[in-house]
Amino acid sequence: MLRELLDQVIAISKETGHFLKNECASIKTSEIEMKSGKNDLVSRADKEAERRFVDFLKDILPEAGYIAEEGTGERAEEYNWIIDPLDGTTNYLFGIPCYCTSVALWQNGEILLGVIYDPERDECFSAAKGLGAFLNGEPISVSKQDDLKLTLLATGFPYDNKGRQMDYLKILAAVNANSRGIRRLGAAAVDMAYVACGRLDGFYEYGLNPWDVAAGTILIKEAGGEVSDFYGKEDYLFGGTLVCNNGFVHDDLVDLVKGW
Repeated sequence: MLRELLDQVIAISKETGHFLKNECASIKTSEIEMKSGKNDLVSRADKEAERRFVDFLKDILPEAGYIAEEGTGERAEEYNWIIDPLDGTTNYLFGIPCYCTSVALWQNGEILLGVIYDPERDECFSAAKGLGAFLNGEPISVSKQDDLKLTLLATGFPYDNKGRQMDYLKILAAVNANSRGIRRLGAAAVDMAYVACGRLDGFYEYGLNPWDVAAGTILIKEAGGEVSDFYGKEDYLFGGTLVCNNGFVHDDLVDLVKGW
């Protein structure tokens, strides 16, 4: 069942990703809206992409509900699709080619499968429980770097909770001083996909939502990595903080961020 579902989610992810890429140049300023704040943007492309996902997914698993960024559908008791139709919306609207679609299937607290598709690079990251993690059909794994000081890491900055910005900058300084460097790509799902395939050794961020991280978590776990919240616990899907990495440097990275 999972293999068949995964193949179908890969297909709709690619179709929707191609739609987003084709629409990018035609988005007008008048079609851009602000959600919770001046930096939290949404466009008709986000909404149309989410509609396409929901219309497709309801046919392949009718009993499932939805936890989707733009609010489409209702949550169900057992199965739920967790959907970010366009992660990296600000990048997308400013013409920066770092954005993706992200879809995961969640059952009673466990992620069963996830797909992250980057239409600009035509890279499809996919994973299902017990089946491994893949990039365009080829197996992937996390890096083997076991010295935090030699790692390349990524982070992001949330649109809200600006009151704790200085606290986060202290963590940023500590992590930067104990690694080779930090990247800020602007799309959490892309960051997590890059951890899964070994391009990055780790990623951490606060202020995240389930749709930002759901697909990435199973990618990283199936690729051999580790995921937790800032305190080394399991409350990363709905708890708002996340640390993920190759597993070799997990404890050291958690030690730097847990002061949050």
